[in-house]
Amino acid sequence: MARETERQGETAGGAADSGGTVEARRRRVTVIGSGNWGSVAAKIIATNAAALPSYHDEVKMWVYEETLPTGDKLTSYINRTNENVKYLPGIKLGPNVVADPDLEHAVKDADLLVFVTPHQFVESICRRLVGKIRRDAEALSLIKGMEVKKDGPCMISNLISEMLGINCCVLMGANIANEIAVEKFCEATVGHKGDKEMAQRWVQLFSTPYFLVSAVQDVEGVELCGTLKNVVAIAAGLADGLEMGNNTKAAIMRIGLREMRAFSKLMFSTVKDTTFFESCGVADLITTCLGGRNRRVAEAFAKCGGKRSFDELEAELLRGQKLQGVSTAREVYEVLGHRGWQELFPLFTTVHEICVGRLPPSAIVEYSEHTPNFALVEGSAQLY
Repeated sequence: MARETERQGETAGGAADSGGTVEARRRRVTVIGSGNWGSVAAKIIATNAAALPSYHDEVKMWVYEETLPTGDKLTSYINRTNENVKYLPGIKLGPNVVADPDLEHAVKDADLLVFVTPHQFVESICRRLVGKIRRDAEALSLIKGMEVKKDGPCMISNLISEMLGINCCVLMGANIANEIAVEKFCEATVGHKGDKEMAQRWVQLFSTPYFLVSAVQDVEGVELCGTLKNVVAIAAGLADGLEMGNNTKAAIMRIGLREMRAFSKLMFSTVKDTTFFESCGVADLITTCLGGRNRRVAEAFAKCGGKRSFDELEAELLRGQKLQGVSTAREVYEVLGHRGWQELFPLFTTVHEICVGRLPPSAIVEYSEHTPNFALVEGSAQLY
Protein backbone atom coordinates (compact mmCIF):
# COMPACT_ATOMS: atom_id res chain seq x y z
CA MET A 1 0.00 0.00 0.00
CA ALA A 2 2.84 2.38 0.83
CA ARG A 3 4.46 1.75 -2.56
CA GLU A 4 1.12 2.31 -4.31
CA THR A 5 0.65 5.62 -2.50
CA GLU A 6 4.14 6.62 -3.49
CA ARG A 7 3.46 5.74 -7.13
CA GLN A 8 0.25 7.76 -7.19
CA GLY A 9 1.95 10.77 -5.67
CA GLU A 10 5.03 10.86 -7.88
CA THR A 11 5.94 13.97 -9.80
CA ALA A 12 8.03 14.57 -12.91
CA GLY A 13 10.91 15.36 -10.59
CA GLY A 14 10.83 11.84 -9.20
CA ALA A 15 9.41 12.66 -5.76
CA ALA A 16 6.23 11.67 -3.96
CA ASP A 17 4.20 13.69 -1.52
CA SER A 18 2.17 11.64 0.94
CA GLY A 19 0.63 13.34 3.94
CA GLY A 20 2.94 16.33 3.59
CA THR A 21 6.10 14.19 3.59
CA VAL A 22 8.23 14.28 0.46
CA GLU A 23 9.95 10.98 -0.22
CA ALA A 24 12.25 10.33 -3.16
CA ARG A 25 10.92 7.50 -5.29
CA ARG A 26 13.45 4.80 -6.00
CA ARG A 27 14.46 5.05 -9.63
CA ARG A 28 14.31 2.03 -11.92
CA VAL A 29 17.00 1.41 -14.52
CA THR A 30 16.78 -0.54 -17.77
CA VAL A 31 19.75 -1.34 -19.99
CA ILE A 32 18.71 -1.59 -23.64
CA GLY A 33 21.23 -4.01 -25.14
CA SER A 34 23.07 -7.06 -23.89
CA GLY A 35 26.24 -7.40 -25.90
CA ASN A 36 29.74 -7.22 -24.48
CA TRP A 37 29.60 -3.59 -23.33
CA GLY A 38 25.90 -3.73 -22.49
CA SER A 39 26.46 -6.67 -20.13
CA VAL A 40 29.35 -4.87 -18.42
CA ALA A 41 27.24 -1.73 -18.06
CA ALA A 42 24.46 -3.79 -16.48
CA LYS A 43 26.98 -5.30 -14.05
CA ILE A 44 28.24 -1.87 -12.94
CA ILE A 45 24.76 -0.39 -12.64
CA ALA A 46 23.44 -3.40 -10.72
CA THR A 47 26.22 -3.12 -8.15
CA ASN A 48 25.51 0.56 -7.56
CA ALA A 49 21.72 0.25 -7.67
CA ALA A 50 21.85 -2.35 -4.92
CA ALA A 51 23.98 -0.05 -2.76
CA LEU A 52 22.24 3.29 -3.36
CA PRO A 53 18.95 3.91 -1.53
CA SER A 54 17.61 6.13 -4.33
CA TYR A 55 17.56 3.24 -6.85
CA HIS A 56 15.43 0.15 -7.12
CA ASP A 57 17.52 -2.99 -6.68
CA GLU A 58 16.31 -4.72 -9.84
CA VAL A 59 18.07 -3.73 -13.07
CA LYS A 60 16.44 -4.96 -16.25
CA MET A 61 18.49 -5.72 -19.35
CA TRP A 62 16.75 -6.06 -22.69
CA VAL A 63 18.15 -9.03 -24.59
CA TYR A 64 17.73 -9.66 -28.29
CA GLU A 65 16.70 -13.28 -27.95
CA GLU A 66 18.98 -15.94 -29.41
CA THR A 67 19.19 -19.71 -29.19
CA LEU A 68 22.49 -21.02 -27.85
CA PRO A 69 24.20 -24.13 -29.27
CA THR A 70 22.94 -25.99 -26.19
CA GLY A 71 19.36 -25.23 -27.20
CA ASP A 72 18.90 -22.80 -24.31
CA LYS A 73 17.39 -19.38 -24.90
CA LEU A 74 19.98 -16.71 -24.10
CA THR A 75 17.60 -14.83 -21.80
CA SER A 76 16.75 -17.95 -19.80
CA TYR A 77 20.42 -18.86 -19.51
CA ILE A 78 21.33 -15.39 -18.21
CA ASN A 79 18.57 -15.46 -15.59
CA ARG A 80 19.44 -18.99 -14.51
CA THR A 81 23.22 -18.60 -14.29
CA ASN A 82 23.62 -14.80 -13.94
CA GLU A 83 26.06 -14.93 -16.86
CA ASN A 84 25.89 -13.81 -20.49
CA VAL A 85 27.69 -16.85 -21.82
CA LYS A 86 27.73 -15.58 -25.41
CA TYR A 87 28.94 -12.02 -25.03
CA LEU A 88 30.60 -11.92 -21.61
CA PRO A 89 31.48 -15.48 -20.60
CA GLY A 90 32.90 -16.14 -17.16
CA ILE A 91 31.57 -12.93 -15.58
CA LYS A 92 28.71 -12.81 -13.09
CA LEU A 93 26.43 -9.87 -13.80
CA GLY A 94 24.94 -9.62 -10.33
CA PRO A 95 21.89 -11.34 -8.86
CA ASN A 96 19.73 -8.24 -9.39
CA VAL A 97 20.19 -8.17 -13.19
CA VAL A 98 17.07 -9.52 -14.89
CA ALA A 99 17.25 -10.32 -18.61
CA ASP A 100 14.05 -9.63 -20.56
CA PRO A 101 13.49 -10.48 -24.25
CA ASP A 102 10.40 -8.21 -24.44
CA LEU A 103 11.57 -4.66 -25.17
CA GLU A 104 8.35 -2.94 -24.16
CA HIS A 105 8.11 -4.90 -20.93
CA ALA A 106 11.76 -4.24 -20.12
CA VAL A 107 11.34 -0.45 -20.28
CA LYS A 108 7.99 -0.32 -18.49
CA ASP A 109 8.20 2.00 -15.46
CA ALA A 110 11.92 2.65 -16.06
CA ASP A 111 13.12 6.10 -15.03
CA LEU A 112 16.58 5.73 -16.54
CA LEU A 113 17.21 4.12 -19.94
CA VAL A 114 20.75 3.14 -20.89
CA PHE A 115 21.11 2.55 -24.64
CA VAL A 116 23.98 0.27 -25.66
CA THR A 117 23.23 -1.42 -28.98
CA PRO A 118 24.86 -1.19 -32.42
CA HIS A 119 24.02 2.27 -33.70
CA GLN A 120 22.30 1.04 -36.85
CA PHE A 121 19.49 -0.48 -34.73
CA VAL A 122 18.69 2.56 -32.59
CA GLU A 123 16.11 4.16 -34.86
CA SER A 124 14.02 1.00 -35.12
CA ILE A 125 14.27 0.43 -31.36
CA CYS A 126 13.14 3.98 -30.60
CA ARG A 127 10.24 3.61 -33.03
CA ARG A 128 9.02 0.66 -30.96
CA LEU A 129 9.36 2.66 -27.74
CA VAL A 130 7.36 5.73 -28.77
CA GLY A 131 4.53 6.12 -26.26
CA LYS A 132 5.75 3.13 -24.23
CA ILE A 133 8.09 4.85 -21.77
CA ARG A 134 7.63 7.22 -18.84
CA ARG A 135 7.22 10.84 -19.90
CA ASP A 136 9.85 11.93 -17.38
CA ALA A 137 12.37 9.21 -18.26
CA GLU A 138 16.00 10.14 -18.87
CA ALA A 139 18.36 8.41 -21.27
CA LEU A 140 22.06 7.75 -21.58
CA SER A 141 23.73 6.58 -24.78
CA LEU A 142 26.86 4.42 -24.71
CA ILE A 143 26.60 3.98 -28.48
CA LYS A 144 29.40 4.79 -30.90
CA GLY A 145 28.10 5.84 -34.30
CA MET A 146 25.80 8.27 -36.07
CA GLU A 147 23.04 8.44 -38.62
CA VAL A 148 23.57 10.45 -41.79
CA LYS A 149 20.68 12.64 -42.86
CA LYS A 150 20.44 14.95 -45.87
CA ASP A 151 21.45 17.97 -43.79
CA GLY A 152 24.37 16.24 -42.11
CA PRO A 153 25.19 13.83 -39.30
CA CYS A 154 22.55 13.04 -36.68
CA MET A 155 24.10 12.00 -33.41
CA ILE A 156 22.55 9.00 -31.70
CA SER A 157 21.81 10.99 -28.54
CA ASN A 158 19.86 13.52 -30.62
CA LEU A 159 18.02 10.71 -32.41
CA ILE A 160 16.94 9.24 -29.07
CA SER A 161 15.92 12.66 -27.71
CA GLU A 162 13.93 13.63 -30.78
CA MET A 163 12.14 10.31 -31.26
CA LEU A 164 11.26 9.74 -27.61
CA GLY A 165 10.96 13.31 -26.38
CA ILE A 166 13.37 12.81 -23.47
CA ASN A 167 16.75 14.16 -22.45
CA CYS A 168 19.76 12.07 -23.41
CA CYS A 169 23.33 12.31 -22.13
CA VAL A 170 26.25 10.23 -23.42
CA LEU A 171 29.01 8.19 -21.79
CA MET A 172 32.23 7.49 -23.69
CA GLY A 173 35.79 6.67 -22.69
CA ALA A 174 38.78 4.36 -22.86
CA ASN A 175 36.55 1.43 -22.01
CA ILE A 176 37.43 -1.99 -23.39
CA ALA A 177 34.59 -3.99 -21.92
CA ASN A 178 36.46 -7.18 -21.03
CA GLU A 179 38.95 -5.23 -18.92
CA ILE A 180 36.21 -3.38 -17.06
CA ALA A 181 34.40 -6.69 -16.46
CA VAL A 182 37.35 -7.94 -14.39
CA GLU A 183 37.52 -4.56 -12.63
CA LYS A 184 40.74 -3.16 -14.07
CA PHE A 185 40.92 0.59 -13.47
CA CYS A 186 39.72 2.93 -16.20
CA GLU A 187 37.96 6.25 -16.77
CA ALA A 188 34.91 7.49 -18.67
CA THR A 189 33.30 10.81 -19.57
CA VAL A 190 29.62 11.78 -19.34
CA GLY A 191 28.64 14.45 -21.85
CA HIS A 192 25.62 16.63 -21.03
CA LYS A 193 23.92 19.76 -22.36
CA GLY A 194 23.92 21.79 -19.16
CA ASP A 195 21.73 19.82 -16.76
CA LYS A 196 24.40 19.16 -14.16
CA GLU A 197 21.98 17.42 -11.79
CA MET A 198 21.07 14.88 -14.46
CA ALA A 199 24.72 14.39 -15.38
CA GLN A 200 25.61 13.71 -11.75
CA ARG A 201 22.93 11.02 -11.56
CA TRP A 202 24.69 9.18 -14.36
CA VAL A 203 28.09 9.78 -12.79
CA GLN A 204 26.80 8.32 -9.51
CA LEU A 205 25.18 5.33 -11.20
CA PHE A 206 28.37 4.34 -13.03
CA SER A 207 31.13 5.35 -10.62
CA THR A 208 33.04 2.60 -8.81
CA PRO A 209 36.53 2.43 -7.28
CA TYR A 210 37.77 0.96 -10.59
CA PHE A 211 35.58 3.01 -12.97
CA LEU A 212 36.19 6.74 -12.56
CA VAL A 213 33.53 8.88 -14.25
CA SER A 214 33.56 12.65 -14.79
CA ALA A 215 31.14 14.99 -16.57
CA VAL A 216 31.61 17.72 -19.19
CA GLN A 217 29.12 20.02 -20.86
CA ASP A 218 29.70 18.92 -24.45
CA VAL A 219 27.41 16.14 -25.68
CA GLU A 220 28.41 16.37 -29.33
CA GLY A 221 32.13 16.51 -28.61
CA VAL A 222 32.06 13.51 -26.28
CA GLU A 223 29.87 11.51 -28.65
CA LEU A 224 31.88 12.30 -31.77
CA CYS A 225 35.10 11.31 -30.01
CA GLY A 226 33.60 7.92 -29.23
CA THR A 227 32.30 7.60 -32.78
CA LEU A 228 35.23 8.79 -34.90
CA LYS A 229 37.97 6.97 -32.99
CA ASN A 230 36.73 3.69 -34.50
CA VAL A 231 37.62 4.95 -37.97
CA VAL A 232 41.15 5.78 -36.81
CA ALA A 233 41.36 2.34 -35.15
CA ILE A 234 40.69 0.73 -38.53
CA ALA A 235 43.68 2.65 -39.90
CA ALA A 236 45.84 1.59 -36.94
CA GLY A 237 44.85 -2.05 -37.44
CA LEU A 238 45.78 -1.89 -41.11
CA ALA A 239 49.21 -0.59 -40.13
CA ASP A 240 49.58 -3.45 -37.64
CA GLY A 241 48.56 -6.02 -40.22
CA LEU A 242 51.15 -4.69 -42.65
CA GLU A 243 53.79 -4.64 -39.86
CA MET A 244 54.53 -0.98 -40.41
CA GLY A 245 55.75 -0.46 -36.85
CA ASN A 246 54.98 1.78 -33.91
CA ASN A 247 56.22 5.00 -35.51
CA THR A 248 53.75 4.68 -38.36
CA LYS A 249 50.96 3.75 -35.99
CA ALA A 250 51.68 6.75 -33.78
CA ALA A 251 51.59 9.04 -36.82
CA ILE A 252 48.23 7.59 -37.86
CA MET A 253 46.84 8.16 -34.37
CA ARG A 254 48.07 11.76 -34.26
CA ILE A 255 46.68 12.62 -37.69
CA GLY A 256 43.49 10.77 -36.84
CA LEU A 257 43.01 12.83 -33.68
CA ARG A 258 43.50 15.99 -35.71
CA GLU A 259 40.85 14.92 -38.21
CA MET A 260 38.52 13.93 -35.38
CA ARG A 261 38.85 17.38 -33.85
CA ALA A 262 38.46 19.27 -37.13
CA PHE A 263 35.43 17.23 -38.25
CA SER A 264 33.72 17.60 -34.88
CA LYS A 265 34.20 21.37 -34.71
CA LEU A 266 33.05 21.88 -38.28
CA MET A 267 29.89 19.88 -37.60
CA PHE A 268 29.11 21.47 -34.22
CA SER A 269 30.53 24.86 -33.31
CA THR A 270 29.88 24.18 -29.61
CA VAL A 271 32.43 21.34 -29.44
CA LYS A 272 35.21 22.21 -26.98
CA ASP A 273 38.91 21.63 -27.57
CA THR A 274 39.31 20.44 -23.98
CA THR A 275 36.96 17.51 -24.62
CA PHE A 276 39.64 15.83 -26.74
CA PHE A 277 41.87 15.62 -23.66
CA GLU A 278 39.21 13.80 -21.62
CA SER A 279 38.96 10.01 -21.39
CA CYS A 280 36.46 10.10 -24.26
CA GLY A 281 39.07 11.75 -26.47
CA VAL A 282 42.75 10.93 -26.67
CA ALA A 283 42.57 8.14 -24.07
CA ASP A 284 39.78 6.30 -25.93
CA LEU A 285 41.65 6.76 -29.20
CA ILE A 286 44.81 5.23 -27.74
CA THR A 287 43.16 2.21 -26.16
CA THR A 288 41.02 1.48 -29.24
CA CYS A 289 44.02 1.67 -31.55
CA LEU A 290 45.97 -0.64 -29.25
CA GLY A 291 43.39 -3.25 -28.32
CA GLY A 292 39.89 -2.67 -29.69
CA ARG A 293 37.88 -4.91 -31.98
CA ASN A 294 38.15 -2.49 -34.93
CA ARG A 295 41.94 -2.65 -34.77
CA ARG A 296 41.84 -6.43 -34.49
CA VAL A 297 39.61 -7.02 -37.51
CA ALA A 298 41.44 -4.43 -39.62
CA GLU A 299 44.73 -6.18 -38.82
CA ALA A 300 43.29 -9.47 -40.11
CA PHE A 301 41.97 -7.67 -43.20
CA ALA A 302 45.42 -6.29 -44.01
CA LYS A 303 47.14 -9.63 -43.38
CA CYS A 304 44.98 -11.32 -46.00
CA GLY A 305 45.59 -8.51 -48.45
CA GLY A 306 41.95 -7.46 -48.43
CA LYS A 307 40.89 -10.76 -49.97
CA ARG A 308 38.35 -11.42 -47.22
CA SER A 309 35.63 -8.90 -46.48
CA PHE A 310 35.20 -7.08 -43.19
CA ASP A 311 31.79 -8.72 -42.83
CA GLU A 312 33.36 -12.18 -43.10
CA LEU A 313 36.11 -11.35 -40.63
CA GLU A 314 33.64 -9.77 -38.22
CA ALA A 315 31.55 -12.93 -38.16
CA GLU A 316 34.64 -15.10 -37.61
CA LEU A 317 36.47 -13.02 -35.01
CA LEU A 318 33.84 -11.20 -32.96
CA ARG A 319 31.42 -13.99 -31.95
CA GLY A 320 28.29 -12.00 -32.77
CA GLN A 321 29.56 -8.57 -31.76
CA LYS A 322 29.29 -5.78 -34.31
CA LEU A 323 32.09 -3.80 -35.90
CA GLN A 324 31.37 -0.07 -35.82
CA GLY A 325 34.40 1.40 -37.59
CA VAL A 326 33.52 0.29 -41.12
CA SER A 327 29.96 1.61 -41.01
CA THR A 328 31.10 4.83 -39.32
CA ALA A 329 33.75 5.33 -42.02
CA ARG A 330 31.01 5.03 -44.63
CA GLU A 331 28.80 7.52 -42.80
CA VAL A 332 31.64 10.01 -42.39
CA TYR A 333 32.47 9.59 -46.08
CA GLU A 334 28.86 10.43 -46.98
CA VAL A 335 29.06 13.64 -44.97
CA LEU A 336 32.38 14.56 -46.57
CA GLY A 337 31.00 13.75 -50.02
CA HIS A 338 27.97 15.97 -49.56
CA ARG A 339 30.27 18.89 -48.75
CA GLY A 340 33.14 18.10 -51.12
CA TRP A 341 35.54 17.65 -48.20
CA GLN A 342 37.14 14.30 -49.03
CA GLU A 343 40.55 15.83 -49.79
CA LEU A 344 40.43 17.80 -46.54
CA PHE A 345 40.10 14.59 -44.51
CA PRO A 346 42.45 12.16 -46.26
CA LEU A 347 42.70 9.64 -43.43
CA PHE A 348 38.93 9.27 -43.04
CA THR A 349 38.51 9.12 -46.82
CA THR A 350 41.25 6.55 -47.32
CA VAL A 351 39.92 4.25 -44.58
CA HIS A 352 36.53 4.10 -46.27
CA GLU A 353 37.99 3.47 -49.70
CA ILE A 354 40.10 0.61 -48.33
CA CYS A 355 37.09 -0.88 -46.54
CA VAL A 356 35.05 -0.98 -49.74
CA GLY A 357 37.92 -2.34 -51.83
CA ARG A 358 38.71 0.71 -53.95
CA LEU A 359 42.20 0.94 -52.47
CA PRO A 360 44.57 -1.73 -51.11
CA PRO A 361 45.40 -1.82 -47.37
CA SER A 362 48.86 -0.39 -48.10
CA ALA A 363 47.22 2.88 -49.19
CA ILE A 364 46.77 3.78 -45.53
CA VAL A 365 50.19 5.49 -45.49
CA GLU A 366 50.06 6.95 -48.99
CA TYR A 367 47.63 9.74 -48.10
CA SER A 368 50.15 11.63 -45.95
CA GLU A 369 51.69 13.48 -48.90
CA HIS A 370 48.36 15.26 -49.34
CA THR A 371 47.56 16.01 -45.71
CA PRO A 372 46.15 19.55 -45.42
CA ASN A 373 46.91 22.09 -42.74
CA PHE A 374 44.49 22.73 -39.90
CA ALA A 375 44.17 25.91 -37.90
CA LEU A 376 41.82 27.26 -35.28
CA VAL A 377 40.24 30.62 -35.97
CA GLU A 378 37.94 32.17 -33.35
CA GLY A 379 37.18 28.81 -31.79
CA SER A 380 36.11 27.03 -34.99
CA ALA A 381 38.10 24.55 -37.02
CA GLN A 382 39.09 26.00 -40.37
CA LEU A 383 40.68 24.12 -43.23
CA TYR A 384 42.85 25.66 -45.92
